[in-house]
Amino acid sequence: MAFKPFPPMTRAQVRQFDADAIARGVPGIVLMENAGRGVADWIEELGINGSVIIVGGKGNNGGDGYVIARQLQSRGYDARLILLVDPSLLAGDAALAWKAVESLPIPRTVFKGDEKALAISLKGCDWIVDAMLGTGMAGDVREPFASAIRVVNEVAMSGVKVMAVDLPSGLDCDSGVPNDPTIRATHTATFVAPKFGFSARTAVPYLGEVRVIDIGAGRS
Repeated sequence: MAFKPFPPMTRAQVRQFDADAIARGVPGIVLMENAGRGVADWIEELGINGSVIIVGGKGNNGGDGYVIARQLQSRGYDARLILLVDPSLLAGDAALAWKAVESLPIPRTVFKGDEKALAISLKGCDWIVDAMLGTGMAGDVREPFASAIRVVNEVAMSGVKVMAVDLPSGLDCDSGVPNDPTIRATHTATFVAPKFGFSARTAVPYLGEVRVIDIGAGRS
């Protein structure tokens, strides 16, 4: 039976949903593993014809990205990582996800603000996975995320596909209002439920095709 998405969720409802699942005994890292595997499954279903570069941030969205990288590498694909923070700064489930991928032969670099170098790293790939900022982001997009988003959007104009993890980085979860800048995704793999802001007219140009991914949290 296909997964039946929950009704649209706000930022606060997403946090509460995850907290409730963890309180019922589902570890956060299990939710992250299921999320990352689900995104990897969809990318594989859509077709991979070259390298997949995951641009990962500091929080759980970045952790999802590290799981995606490991999943794709284990399936024989050319997965690469660009980190927007030093791995030593990762904490919680994101740190666990990084530990599981750290020793694997997956090429990785840390973005330090050089937009030209980042553009060169992304050039020629088949997919870019946006795992930079999740539903918890509110307010202006700060550096180095703003620079990375600008570069991803520029590279994507050449035909590179962009998979946003949970929502395009820079898009407000609740209002659907994009920041300057915001990722323009070709696909958005969102978890459990569409996000409340997805129905806003302002959000539509940034989402691309949306699929709701089950993370195995159960239904209370």
